[in-house]
Amino acid sequence: MSPQRTVFITGCSHGGIGHALALEYHAQGLRVVATARSLDAMQDLTELGLITMALDVTKIDAVRKVRDDVASLTGGKLDILVNNACVLRYTFAVTDMDMQRVRDLFEVNLFAPICMVQEFIRLLIASGDGRIVQIGSVSGIMPTPFGASYNASKAGLHAFSNTLRVELAPFRVKVLSVITGSVQSNIVKPVKMPETSMYLPMEDLFHSKRVNTSQENAMSADKYAKQVVAESLKVSPRACLWAGNKIWPCWIIDTFLGLSVFDWLFGRMFGLTEFSARLEKDKDKRL
Repeated sequence: MSPQRTVFITGCSHGGIGHALALEYHAQGLRVVATARSLDAMQDLTELGLITMALDVTKIDAVRKVRDDVASLTGGKLDILVNNACVLRYTFAVTDMDMQRVRDLFEVNLFAPICMVQEFIRLLIASGDGRIVQIGSVSGIMPTPFGASYNASKAGLHAFSNTLRVELAPFRVKVLSVITGSVQSNIVKPVKMPETSMYLPMEDLFHSKRVNTSQENAMSADKYAKQVVAESLKVSPRACLWAGNKIWPCWIIDTFLGLSVFDWLFGRMFGLTEFSARLEKDKDKRL
């Protein structure tokens, strides 16, 4: 049996963070098992010699099948599990959200990582030095407007990871939580406000300040992957890694200044302060 370390990564479709992580782990000499819902989305990884498997992380039978395949491949162990699969940002106000879409988002962003840990934990323990890498987001810390479902799912992932780190310490399984800032990816999609939205009068602000700016000055996925992989391979990786662009202002505010500063800042950044002024102006006109 080869002593080569094995990493299993979810959400490796071309153009995303998982894809970049797969390439970087491969460059570092690890055996990479890359997964996505579609094998076609990982064709280049297959051509490079990485192991690719189709996986819908919300289907427990599919998760158990790939777990068994990995166990057969490695002799019953796994060195690193990377929970990266993520639903596209559901960019709507809380009052406009479709609850089935919210539940579907949580299935991928939070419940699937929990299931992945439950199913792969024996393999991780068997490695003798297992690691779990949880790809979180600054959105789980910042009150980013029009992203409450995504924000809440990532906040839940952070809390889950912190508890998991303490619980698994006796089994020599380390948990690295990655607080991801702005990284280039293919997850940003154009959205349109519902016709019934009470925020419809600010749709111009929504697109100019919330949607169109989300990828400005973003870190390349390759650079981000190098940071995450390097940390995960350390003898003693830190509990939490902040990686990506635009993270340090968030860290400073979260650590030293508090939520009131976030509220003030984000109201201005995302057009809500201007929208509030518009509402007041319209109210005065009606009076």
